[in-house]
Amino acid sequence: MRQNSPILLRRSFLALLSALLVVPLFPAGAQGLVTFKKSQLSIKTAKGRFNFNIELAVSSQQQSQGLMYRRSLAADAGMLFDYRIPQRISMWMKNTFIPLDMIFIGQDGTVINIAERTIPQSEVVISSKSRARAVLEVNGGTASRLGIMPGDQVLHSIFK
Repeated sequence: MRQNSPILLRRSFLALLSALLVVPLFPAGAQGLVTFKKSQLSIKTAKGRFNFNIELAVSSQQQSQGLMYRRSLAADAGMLFDYRIPQRISMWMKNTFIPLDMIFIGQDGTVINIAERTIPQSEVVISSKSRARAVLEVNGGTASRLGIMPGDQVLHSIFK
């Protein structure tokens, strides 16, 4: 069989075309996205108690991915990053396309500090003001809209 036979050329062309059509379906760097376990949490504020449907980022791979590449997030949704051991936590918004509020939470579930309306795709480092166990990411503006403030209580099984 000759190398440049019409059948081989057609197969090569179809393989190349298939590869080119599939690649654009995924954002650059989005291959191998991980999945997250779902859960619920509540935040008690002076304005009342607010419930969220969340995803849990527990493994280092999940925490590295976080909400990157997402184009939207429901108003009552979020992601809870559980670092298990209280520590200074630093995050950034690289490859994150939606503005977020980052709520840093202590071991007992108390809100330590909030970074509001973070800038999409920014590489600026955003940190907890003291040792935190977890970070809750929600849509940008949620903390202000619901009146979430340092000292409020996050209720979830990881804080018991």
